[in-house]
Amino acid sequence: MPMEIDPATQTIEGNYKLVSGLIVPRPIAWITTMSPDGVVNLAPFSAYGMVGHNPPMLMVSIGTRDGAAKDTYRNIVDGGEFVVNVAGFSDAADVQASSQAFGSEESETRLLGLPLQPCAAIAVPRLAHVPAAMECRLRGCMAYPDADNAIIIADIVRFHIRDDLLSNGKIETGVLDPLARIAGPNYAGLD
Repeated sequence: MPMEIDPATQTIEGNYKLVSGLIVPRPIAWITTMSPDGVVNLAPFSAYGMVGHNPPMLMVSIGTRDGAAKDTYRNIVDGGEFVVNVAGFSDAADVQASSQAFGSEESETRLLGLPLQPCAAIAVPRLAHVPAAMECRLRGCMAYPDADNAIIIADIVRFHIRDDLLSNGKIETGVLDPLARIAGPNYAGLD
């Protein structure tokens, strides 16, 4: 007989461990945003997914840090634009490093030595080395008073895809080798 657990009797940390350990693997949205002062922020989010294809839309859930809004959330709401950079398995160390708490005035891309490229349709830059990236514009944001996260819905306004990833209009997922998150600071590739 399986164990039955009521989330209402769990701690926040206990529920996090169960949800993040059961919903695996999760794709990673390695998001670049820009502050009103022009500081480029980079942070990974593994509560992320496809919303639809007509028009192409995605969602990302952004939690708080110590009860305060994260830079990524503030920058998206203030500027209305962001980039989802698709991290490859080889990016795991940089993805983990970019998840640390840096000051709003510090750019993770600069601190980690990750070069940027301009985007085509938005002001926020993208990571130069990633195999794919999606330029996004904010469509809506849902926040609930009893939750410590907000759900961002965005339109994808441009795709940037490395040439060798496309075959007959489809992504060669094995070549992409996307990084996925599993429980804790653990990551997985396709193999």
